[in-house]
Amino acid sequence: MLLIAAALCTVILTVTGILITVLPGPPTQDGHRLPELARGHGIELGVAVAVNPLVNDRRYRNVIEDHYTSVTAENTMKWQHVQPERGEYDWSGPDTLVDFATARDLNVRGHTMLWHNQQPAWLSQGDWDADTLREVVHDHVTTVMDRYEGRVTSWDVINEPLEDHGPNMRENLWYDVLGPDYIAQTLYSAHAADPEARLYINEFGIERAGPKADALHALVTDLVDRGVPLHGVGFQGHFVHGNVPDDLADQMRRYTDLGLEVTISEVDVRIPEPVTAEDLAEQRREYHDILVACLEVDGCVNVTVWGVTDAHSWIPEWFPGYTAALPFDDSYRPKPALAGMVEALSRRPRPRTAATRA
Repeated sequence: MLLIAAALCTVILTVTGILITVLPGPPTQDGHRLPELARGHGIELGVAVAVNPLVNDRRYRNVIEDHYTSVTAENTMKWQHVQPERGEYDWSGPDTLVDFATARDLNVRGHTMLWHNQQPAWLSQGDWDADTLREVVHDHVTTVMDRYEGRVTSWDVINEPLEDHGPNMRENLWYDVLGPDYIAQTLYSAHAADPEARLYINEFGIERAGPKADALHALVTDLVDRGVPLHGVGFQGHFVHGNVPDDLADQMRRYTDLGLEVTISEVDVRIPEPVTAEDLAEQRREYHDILVACLEVDGCVNVTVWGVTDAHSWIPEWFPGYTAALPFDDSYRPKPALAGMVEALSRRPRPRTAATRA
């Protein structure tokens, strides 16, 4: 009996050893390395944040705290929310976001001062002359930036100044009343309000070569030549699966060659339904390549994912039939895209030259 028992113990130990060798261990926590890896490259890895889930969903907060180094206000700093009535400001949403970030040593990007969407009715439907509207814009920019001076380190001051699909200036409220120089005027107001903040023009459709990319480059070159206080350009990066451009780094270098910073400011990669495992594997490569493009460009300082999880993504509402655009799914589980980001940032850091424009 003793011999049989000893033999059984030997078999059990042998099988146990084989199982320990063959069966996978607990899930890796590589995603939690993202902040450390991003800082090792000298860049920020950001995420767009909505106030309601930030306040009410612990899982939402955990994803932000564990995986990112900066946050952008997805909506709460837009004019409609922050100044819903003329001269009456609602700081509840922006304060919540900024206080959350400050307590966790996360940088904050402000989004956005002037945009053609999400304006309050008093502004969009007002009967404005140039002098009055210029004063309204200056007061808004000054009031908001004064409140968050030193806590919001960069601002998308001008958002989407060009037409959606063309190279022309967008005929919006600002352009129609103030003329094309509204961009320079607003940048001067922003710089006077917070001289230390980094000021950006943020645009989509400039991520690959084409007329719109050339038009924005011409606009920005003119501002730089005139000495207007502009520090960077944001490439929004709302990509369709299978169409992430391979010349993204080249397009960003056009601006760093001017002495400006660049960011990839609103990244998502939407997939047409139904989403397959192959789609998600390819999306992993796309997120990897987007981050690598930033790492290859001296002066690319931030990559921001536009949303915390697919459960809170803007994509299904605005692009019916598309989904799964973010690195976390509807249930807050990491997708292959997150591993692609880790892989990109795990490459050996190389010396990077910062943008030179003060």
